[in-house]
Amino acid sequence: MNGMVLIIDDEKKICSLLSRIIELEGFKTLQANTGKEGLKLLKNNDVSIVISDVKLPDVNGVALVKELKAIKPFVEIINLTAYGTIADGVLAIKNGAFDYLVKGDDNDKIIPLLYRAMDKSNLQRRVADLENKIAQKHSFETIIGQSKALKEAIDLARKVSVTDTTVLLLGETGTGKEVFAQSIHYASPRADKPFVALNCSGFSPDLLESELFGYKAGAFTGANKDKKGLLEEANGGTLLLDEIGEMNLDLQAKLLRVLESQTFIKVGDTHTQQVNVRVLAATNKDLKGDAASGKFRSDLYYRLSVFTLTLPPLRERKTDIPALAKHYLKAFADKVNRAVPKMDDKILSILTDHSWKGNIRELKNVIERLVILSDGDTLSATALPPEFFEFMPAENEYNLQQIEKQHIQKVLLHTKGNKTETSRLLGIGLTTLYRKIEEYQIKEI
Repeated sequence: MNGMVLIIDDEKKICSLLSRIIELEGFKTLQANTGKEGLKLLKNNDVSIVISDVKLPDVNGVALVKELKAIKPFVEIINLTAYGTIADGVLAIKNGAFDYLVKGDDNDKIIPLLYRAMDKSNLQRRVADLENKIAQKHSFETIIGQSKALKEAIDLARKVSVTDTTVLLLGETGTGKEVFAQSIHYASPRADKPFVALNCSGFSPDLLESELFGYKAGAFTGANKDKKGLLEEANGGTLLLDEIGEMNLDLQAKLLRVLESQTFIKVGDTHTQQVNVRVLAATNKDLKGDAASGKFRSDLYYRLSVFTLTLPPLRERKTDIPALAKHYLKAFADKVNRAVPKMDDKILSILTDHSWKGNIRELKNVIERLVILSDGDTLSATALPPEFFEFMPAENEYNLQQIEKQHIQKVLLHTKGNKTETSRLLGIGLTTLYRKIEEYQIKEI
């Protein structure tokens, strides 16, 4: 079945004829003889396309396009008229019509046009469904935890999300600042516009400016054509500037201009461009202290910190650790296509008592390693990273070395000898991994 078409025409014979022709192509049809009746049918049925006469007894069909689109934005509308005018055709398209046909010319055109309109309607529906799934994935409801500290942070974030206020997200590395930024965006009126994140610590000062503002062709060697910056990409939506404390002072002055006037100049350009962007910023630094000492512009700090949201470290929300651990346990078990291992009280106790200097990011990595290294249907405490045993008595030092060796061997086996991925999973540097392989005489995979 190709979908449902609503035909609106005050001439019942034309409605019936069009309906028979269209149904032969596999479409379902509905018929209405007035604009009011058509609007009612549209509200109560899953219509993809509307074919509407321009001259209706109660409304002009061209003007009706806006009302139809207001009810269902993804419906495609084809206007039919006995006496077509260029002005009406232009206005119909401007109002959102898919096309405008003169009766008598439509016999050969209507069916191909229906298929094209249906393709567009279906594509828009799929995009909308995908956007809804993304919005649900990043909603505040998906943030795991019931601790008082987390609930207070979520409550504040919800309140500021519906505004256009600049937000400064503070917190240690791995506390979920980008997760909160995404949730703020998808709970805001800008949810259907882009969310763009830029890590300011990942670029040199010159490259960061190019990424943020874009550049004109010829601005520097290698700039062969104009490039949009992330400000333009985020136009209408939200831009997250992560690790904002790493931005140099010159670029901070240019960012301040964006925040104050919503204008910027591309690298190598002389013309000012206008944008409409909400800026969120995040850092694990003491930005207020840096502003006081001159390491960060104080005027930019006060402009960014209109609303400050501090995310609690994991050690201050220990009651959330079991729920987080179980969530990541299932996610990583599903990833490697194995049954979800059991997590006994001993493991949970060890995880809860850990200091978690790397916060949620560290917990996530630990659970991933546990899934990889644990055999059987229950997680093994011996599969925990070596730092969990750093306070063991000296006589157990040999056992600790054995545990570490087994860890490295199992992760190397899992990654098929990929040392970069192995070092990431183990949470150690690549140089340290090579040293450990040599120290423990681990054979190459």
